[in-house]
Amino acid sequence: MSVLKVMIIDDEPLMRITVQDALINEGYQVTSAETGKKGLSLFKENPVDILITDLRLPDQDGLHILKEIRTIHPETQVIIITAYGSIDSAVTAMKEGASDYLTKPFSMDELLLVIRRLLRMKQLEEENVLLRERIEERFGLEGLVGKSPQMQKIYDLIETVSQTDATVLIQGESGTGKEMVANAIHFKSLRKNGPFVKVNCSALPETLLESELFGHEKGAFTGAIKQRKGRFEMADGGTLFLDEIGELSPGVQVKLLRVLQERKFERVGGNETLSVNVRLICATQKDLKEEIQRGDFREDLYYRLNVVPIQLPPLRERREDILLLADHFLEKFSRKMGKEITGLSQEAKTLLLKYPFPGNIRELENMLERAIALLKGKVIQAGDLPEEVCENTMPIQTLCEKIQASRPLATAVSLFEKEYIQSVLEKTKGKKGQAAELLGISRKTLWEKIKELEIEI
Repeated sequence: MSVLKVMIIDDEPLMRITVQDALINEGYQVTSAETGKKGLSLFKENPVDILITDLRLPDQDGLHILKEIRTIHPETQVIIITAYGSIDSAVTAMKEGASDYLTKPFSMDELLLVIRRLLRMKQLEEENVLLRERIEERFGLEGLVGKSPQMQKIYDLIETVSQTDATVLIQGESGTGKEMVANAIHFKSLRKNGPFVKVNCSALPETLLESELFGHEKGAFTGAIKQRKGRFEMADGGTLFLDEIGELSPGVQVKLLRVLQERKFERVGGNETLSVNVRLICATQKDLKEEIQRGDFREDLYYRLNVVPIQLPPLRERREDILLLADHFLEKFSRKMGKEITGLSQEAKTLLLKYPFPGNIRELENMLERAIALLKGKVIQAGDLPEEVCENTMPIQTLCEKIQASRPLATAVSLFEKEYIQSVLEKTKGKKGQAAELLGISRKTLWEKIKELEIEI
């Protein structure tokens, strides 16, 4: 923090000089004036953090100065001092916005104690502002970077749905920012001061997940040595975010459906019915409609969850955002690591724009964090990027030669499609589910393409 600036306005030379010397010895930057007019003139030229003014001055009283200061620079803390102290004048000064009130004679220790308290208050206010900015950066829309039409629609949807209590289902591939969207919805909602509880449904087995969500009573199962509240109870009055909702077992799906219908549940091993006021946001990278067709997800639960659907596009479908995101991560990690990184080389930018990003935004973030950590210069070059990014390009001339440019367009398109799908399958080592995600098509469509184009696996 910079040096604290203090001004003393007092017509008594001894008092003015004594206070000034004591404050200078404490390391503060001090100016002084013997009249209200001179003090206000100095203040307008150079505002201070703390102003100490006598209540009675030759040309005007301290309350007038207080009002002027509050108009010119409201952030300044004002201490009123006087030899004619009274309860009425103290009350009036505090009502007008004075930070404290001292009656002469007072000790320098007393004055310094007041100044230190005000300084601490100022530091706390600055820390709170910084904390709010960090929370907004982390959880608000500022954390979602993108100018593509798809992202603009999502921003609008977040702004609208955040003002309601509607259940939201966020779908998208891994690494597309589903949790970030959930954060933004909560922290822009009327529930933002309430709890925001998160559960990863894929991280726990069925028995533990049921207890995690709904809590349990003492003795409900081996190891249940005391009663435990579940995440629904913890989120009462706020928001519960269930990530990877597609991983829920049939048993937990039934209990969740009941909570959504009745807003009531029992803890595991308990008989008491509990009611909660919770806004539910869910996310999944699975296609729940396909899960329903296979009998792995309840259709009635799906429609309860899918009140407001948000579909996040993969990064390969919003390529205009790649360099914008790259700049965002460069600034973030450069600041975090204390490095001065000026940007990406043109070749590095070209490689990023051509890369399909199977890991989406998370993959871009991780590769740039690694590049910055290892970088010795100021510009990220192509060689600083992972091998898979550098090896991903195929010159268009080579591709045309492979397809044989003399063929009709329809045949060339089919050959290109076959070549591209085959290369993706090679990259995923024959894993069709992963390949379908990279291609942006369903597994059913991929199977049909493999059969139609006679692709060897």
